[in-house]
Amino acid sequence: MQHSRTDYWLNSAGAWLLGVLWVLPLLYAMWSAFHPSEYSANFTLSAPWTLDNFRAAWAAAPFPQYFLNTFLLVTSILIGQLVLCTLGAYAFARFPFPGSNVVFGLVLVQLLVMPDIVIVENYRSLHWLGMSDSIAAMALPYMASAFGIFLLRQTFKSLPRELEEAARIEGCGPLGVLWRVYVPLAKPTYVAYALVSVSYHWNNFLWPLIVSNSVNTRPLTVGLAVFSGTDQGIDWAIINAATLFAAAPLLIAFLLFQRQFVQSFLRAGIR
Repeated sequence: MQHSRTDYWLNSAGAWLLGVLWVLPLLYAMWSAFHPSEYSANFTLSAPWTLDNFRAAWAAAPFPQYFLNTFLLVTSILIGQLVLCTLGAYAFARFPFPGSNVVFGLVLVQLLVMPDIVIVENYRSLHWLGMSDSIAAMALPYMASAFGIFLLRQTFKSLPRELEEAARIEGCGPLGVLWRVYVPLAKPTYVAYALVSVSYHWNNFLWPLIVSNSVNTRPLTVGLAVFSGTDQGIDWAIINAATLFAAAPLLIAFLLFQRQFVQSFLRAGIR
């Protein structure tokens, strides 16, 4: 009993420590963004509040274009992943064929390959296709996801076959069964996977940095890096205001739907 209580307190202390370490940079960014520049490193409680840093950041860089590019990038990747991962997972889960386990193992090998390793080959291929400096070029290498296929395959395999047989008796073909039976029942898994995909690609930096060369294709992460470059001068209050611009959509979405987020992950894990 004493041992379990000690483990509980150690785990709680570790969780609180990690939480504090995570939130400190965010708190500093919020402090400096809402106060004049001279108070960026001067934490005086009586410091005046201001929104001038947000106005200056919004006027200094084309953030509306960056937001649009990021939205198009994240949306196109998510749609492509949901379609391809659903079809791939359905095939592996319900249509066994000779060597299917070997093929599925080869798909999972993708999880062992870091995306940075194939950046050069991906860029060379897309440049040869004439797709460089485009949102499609940034999205195409991520359209297929081994993690998504694995997650949905495990969910589909856990669903009772009786539901599929009942749908077939009603006259549904393979795609009808997928759309009317498997997809609705796997909704928590789809939500959980969508959260992971959106948050990852919203914050992805290296590949968009290599592919994008103009404002018309530059996402938020790359635009923020260009905005905070030394040639723009370093004003931490304005830079942190721009950082909050980039992080605000994900933070607001999490605060509004945190209960749904947690429930989706729990249900996906249980299945």
